[in-house]
Amino acid sequence: MDQEVESVERSEARLQVTYKKEIVGKLRENFGYKNILQVPKLEKIVLNMGIGQATQNPKLIDSAVADLTSITGQKPVIRRAKKAIANFKLREGIPIGVSVTLRKKMMYEFLDRLITIALPRVRDFRGIPGNSFDGRGNYSLGLNEQIIFPEIDLEKTVLRGLNITFVTSAKTNDEGKALLEHFGMPFKKKGAPQ
Repeated sequence: MDQEVESVERSEARLQVTYKKEIVGKLRENFGYKNILQVPKLEKIVLNMGIGQATQNPKLIDSAVADLTSITGQKPVIRRAKKAIANFKLREGIPIGVSVTLRKKMMYEFLDRLITIALPRVRDFRGIPGNSFDGRGNYSLGLNEQIIFPEIDLEKTVLRGLNITFVTSAKTNDEGKALLEHFGMPFKKKGAPQ
């Protein structure tokens, strides 16, 4: 029986096991949930990279696809313009961005790498802002450069921003923030310098 438990734990990501064994109990205690199904959980992580210059240089989409593939381990979807906007030289249907949706084990592994490896590599890092919640417990994080991930080769890439959205089953911002804090998300302390 112990071998079965060990093999299940090996097939799950480290933060996934931590969530089941520790975080659920702490959240039930903090918020007084009577049913275990009320405890908020992380449902998916969406990474999005907008490439406005792709209207002039379509090869930028290929490098963005390569970057997101190496960061997440999953092939991204190319996003196309829905409307034509003449001022931006944008025609309907041309590629302008890429996105990836991570779920289950891939999601937890990405979150683990983001918290333990990538965010500490940001220069003068003092924590991430805690006010980017949407009112329903979902959190969005914008990164100025994708090079904080060690998988990115500096010689082969173009610096561009990256948007990461954490979608949770939480009902309020406080529940969502508590969930992410228990995972180890380094939010700025109140009163800390910007």
